[in-house]
Amino acid sequence: MRLTRRQVLVGAATSGLGAVGMYELVDRLTSSPAPRGHGRLHPEQHLLDGLAVMRDNGVAVVVPPLHHAVITARVATDDLRGAQQELEETLVDLERRYAPTPAGLGVTVAWGLPYFRRYVPRQADLHLPVDLRASRTKRRTARALAEAIRFPSDPPDTILEANDVAVLLRSDVRAHIEDGERRLFRGSRILHATSIRRGFVGSDFRAGPSLAKRMAQAAGVDGADLIPDDAQLFLGFTSTQQAALGPRRIANFETLGYVDLGPAGYFRNGTHMHLSHVFEDLASWYQTFDFQERVDTAFKPGLEAKPGVVTVSQGATEAASAASVRRGFHRDGRIGHSSSIQSTSRLVRDVVADDGTVYRRGTAVPQRADFNTLDNPFAWSASPERDGMQDPPAAGLHFVVFNPTSDDFRRNRLAMDGVLPDGTRLPFGSRDRKQGFNAVLSTSHRQNFIVPPRRHRSFPLVEL
Repeated sequence: MRLTRRQVLVGAATSGLGAVGMYELVDRLTSSPAPRGHGRLHPEQHLLDGLAVMRDNGVAVVVPPLHHAVITARVATDDLRGAQQELEETLVDLERRYAPTPAGLGVTVAWGLPYFRRYVPRQADLHLPVDLRASRTKRRTARALAEAIRFPSDPPDTILEANDVAVLLRSDVRAHIEDGERRLFRGSRILHATSIRRGFVGSDFRAGPSLAKRMAQAAGVDGADLIPDDAQLFLGFTSTQQAALGPRRIANFETLGYVDLGPAGYFRNGTHMHLSHVFEDLASWYQTFDFQERVDTAFKPGLEAKPGVVTVSQGATEAASAASVRRGFHRDGRIGHSSSIQSTSRLVRDVVADDGTVYRRGTAVPQRADFNTLDNPFAWSASPERDGMQDPPAAGLHFVVFNPTSDDFRRNRLAMDGVLPDGTRLPFGSRDRKQGFNAVLSTSHRQNFIVPPRRHRSFPLVEL
């Protein structure tokens, strides 16, 4: 099935609150997912129960929820105590209706620096976690939540956003996400939406074109026909290998000892969230990179993979170090996306966490929650000219990731550009095809957020 231009334009024009446009096709192209487990409410907002694990190419793969949405917003009231109560009542009502599982609805509320600076600056100065590692490096106090930056491979016009809040919704059931959007934002007197971002993730690795391929084909995206039939993401390779995702609590502020939680530990069980939108040039990726070069680019130069494989093992014992990335560059003149990031995203030694859990060397820290999108760049924007809204669908990724701090994400992303944790800067030109994925990616928007624990998710700090 291919969308007509009229269907695409109508979908783009009506994809505000309560409308999903082209993403209705996701359900028509997939069978109803089987109910996935039971869930309970954890102190952490960002954790989902009931995630299935399957195997592809002998590798354990986490199956994420099918439907995703992020709604960003600004605070629209000065009655913060009343707003806190109203938002919390709405969230509790959603929790009564839906379990925090793919069969129900995962809701994660994250707050940006503009909120803390504008509404609770005094409380934030006292209670926002301090990033101990970044403070040592910078020789000054550095908070766990910092402004987003443009990275060396980002376009100069990448927008650094200033939203007060972002809400991540995840579910196998589109109607649950629509209900969450409606209850949280439609007619709200306390939060006014600034953007809506939609997308999907889906692959059961069975024979036949995957959801990613069929959605891209239906939207008429250049290069869609070249996406592998069993691809989870538009760029072909599987991103949710279990070993490549951080274990459940590892991204919490308190787990690895990266932060000082302050005098009251207000944000214990919280984490940091980075949100960005990335355009993907599928035609260039599949037409100018052969399979081996795509493996070299996505993982590491010279990695052997059976032709056509989409899931490549990324276990703890296979994690790359800064030294191995540097050696590979001097040998081959290039770096791989995964291996370069692993130099900062994997533990370099065994770590005993705050609760006594032992995380072994090579364990991943970031917890990715990104998803395919055909937004260009968003499904809807309150500021369409500023955000560069366009009519035709565009292949891309709404990148969502949980790290212990802004600086931890910054280190990971700099490594993707060849800036390694030991200070090495590998010499690459802008968007060099030998610099991982960067030749086929273009980031349009970025922002960092703090994800409070569940108990403080609604207008954090206003009660103090």
